[in-house]
Amino acid sequence: MRKLLFIVGLLLSAVAAQAHVGSSGVLFQGQAGPYKVLVNVQPPDVIPGTAQISVYSESEGITSVQARPIYFRSGDEGAPSPDDIVPVAGQPGQFQGIVWLMEWGSSSVQIELDGKLGKGQLVVPIVAVSTAERDMPAGLGWLLTGLGLFLVLLMVTAIGASVSDGIMKPGQVLTAPQKRKRWMNMGIATVVCAVILYGGSSWWDSWAADYRQWIYKPLQGTSKIINEDGQRLFSLQIDTTGWAARRRGSMLSTLVPDHGKLMHLFLVRTPGLDAFAHLHPERRDSTTFQAYVPKLPPGKYLVYADIVQLSGFAETIVDTVEIPELAATTTALKRTDEEDTYVVTDPLNNPKQVPLDENVVVCGTPGTRTKLKDGSYVVWEGTSGNTFEAGKPYQLAFEVFNPDGTPARLEPYLGMPGHAAIVRSDGSVYIHLHPVGTFAMAAEQTLKGRIADTTRIYKRPNPQVFRDSIDRYLARLKTMSSAERETFLMKEMGMEMKGSTHNGEEHTNRITFPYSFPKDGQYRIFLQIKRNGQVITGVFDAKVKDTTTL
Repeated sequence: MRKLLFIVGLLLSAVAAQAHVGSSGVLFQGQAGPYKVLVNVQPPDVIPGTAQISVYSESEGITSVQARPIYFRSGDEGAPSPDDIVPVAGQPGQFQGIVWLMEWGSSSVQIELDGKLGKGQLVVPIVAVSTAERDMPAGLGWLLTGLGLFLVLLMVTAIGASVSDGIMKPGQVLTAPQKRKRWMNMGIATVVCAVILYGGSSWWDSWAADYRQWIYKPLQGTSKIINEDGQRLFSLQIDTTGWAARRRGSMLSTLVPDHGKLMHLFLVRTPGLDAFAHLHPERRDSTTFQAYVPKLPPGKYLVYADIVQLSGFAETIVDTVEIPELAATTTALKRTDEEDTYVVTDPLNNPKQVPLDENVVVCGTPGTRTKLKDGSYVVWEGTSGNTFEAGKPYQLAFEVFNPDGTPARLEPYLGMPGHAAIVRSDGSVYIHLHPVGTFAMAAEQTLKGRIADTTRIYKRPNPQVFRDSIDRYLARLKTMSSAERETFLMKEMGMEMKGSTHNGEEHTNRITFPYSFPKDGQYRIFLQIKRNGQVITGVFDAKVKDTTTL
């Protein structure tokens, strides 16, 4: 019965898989042709399974919305026909529907809109992996087991009757030989049914074992701090144990840069979330990444390291590391990357309890003015004391002002008008956000390129040749000035900044991030922008409630 529950549970389940750490689904905001939309895609946690699609449009006149999955491996040529995403009754501009995801790995959902303004299209990168095994309700399992036994008894009885009672004329009585024949055939039928059940059970076992092999297991890594001539050097060693069985292959040699960086590392001190760093470690060998630690205070830090594979498959390596006190030295602290940043702020539940220096900021909340270290300030749009609802999509909007109150000019940072990292108080939720959505920009680039490729089945390049080409690309970026690099990255990602627009979004002092808090609790938001050639971090707190328990 347990095997039956396992298999049917897989077929019936369609619960969202996680992206980054603890954040389910993918949000996209931007332009689809003439239409400004917000798209929410919730992938299933078993493959095959159905992804839930929600489309919200600020534009009127949309008459139809269709969606279809496009897998990295098979591309546009191997994609199925689109499914209709239907309007939500009583909710103008909202559409909902599903698409089936049949392949494991890097995927995308292509959404097409049609209406009075013409047609529009967009691509939302997603990761389709099996992350769970689900059980059928015990009552239903016992019911199906009883029905199965009844069918076996019915079959055995019918076979026995077919050689005895079934061929007798009315009123005739079975002879002893006929009774023996009936019991003999019923015995043979019982043995045959038992063999069939055993064969079926073995097949289910094999199928279930194969499924378990494909259940996604997050990358594991070990972090440590190395003392190098008075400098604190962060080192992350990726664990490749058991990769042959998990078919990981040479994926570490086919990583691709995201925003021009091979890895984005976020360090957050726990439990107060009162110290934060955004670093960009360099690859020392296939499994080792290292970066110099800035002037962070000592303590235990949560580690979140983002990487993207060639296929667009984005992963986050999670760990903790103990950072020791900085040794007294006259040597200036080294930086691995000129865009490495850090900030210190007041701890959770202890506002304003922090000594002020050049890299200290005070935490803000919705509806309040929060001062940044250069004298400018940020206003997080919303009502003071506002509590967010878990599972509901929001546009987290921030406005940046000069010290004199005039709108500030935002400069591109890693090819974007800004970045944000969100962490729950216990570290169980983490996500790296961009104004266009909750996905890695490298994944979007990869999947758009794959859709444009007419090759039916993708052929992986030689890992060493590919790695050498990436190393040359990264070396080239380092030779550029900051302005040249930002222009190059924006063009590469299709994030044009001409006049007053930024990828369909108004390029002003206002910056928004789409996000849905996955569960209740306390969250800290680290907003990163760039002004006057300097990366500045603002810190904000959010409280989230679970309305399903009210």
